[in-house]
Amino acid sequence: MGMRSHPDAEDAALVRAMAAGDEAALRVLFTRHLPWLRSRLARRCSDPEIVADVLQDTFVAAWKGARRWRGDGEVAAWLWGIAVRRLVSRLRGRSAPVTLPTAEVEAADERTLSSAEELVLLGVEHGDLAAALRRLSPQLRAVIEATVLDGLTTREAAQLLGLAQGTVKGRVRKAKAQLRQDLISYQSGWS
Repeated sequence: MGMRSHPDAEDAALVRAMAAGDEAALRVLFTRHLPWLRSRLARRCSDPEIVADVLQDTFVAAWKGARRWRGDGEVAAWLWGIAVRRLVSRLRGRSAPVTLPTAEVEAADERTLSSAEELVLLGVEHGDLAAALRRLSPQLRAVIEATVLDGLTTREAAQLLGLAQGTVKGRVRKAKAQLRQDLISYQSGWS
């Protein structure tokens, strides 16, 4: 594991080792990716017990599915895909929609950034796009986070947010139109 300067290559090697039954590789991957996964899941679900269950399910699924990993993408993205789908499954059938986390959880999330992906997302949260995202209503911002940032399908986002698919589609259209207008207005101010 002497590839410290190439974390993506090291992560890929860990997944290959897991596929061969190496439990130590799973522990390293778990230690490396748990903080940012917990942070992102906590932004989608305010129940720490559900987040903990989803994290455990994610790494069990990664262990069991390591042989099926194609190796053509980042391991972090693969893990996030597993995690977000586990969250959707866990929340399916709940009568109440997910509540958005408190400001304290979001502040703690910013202190636990540990991956390049989280740093990019932080840039999205604090750049021109961030200002436009903050101007969206919480309902519109939630569907954009679920469908665009997390890459969920409309059906998965609807399940996660406790909405009808048509409502998600309508809110995505409305949010994209508002974002487009905000960003055009912002850029017009440069001229």
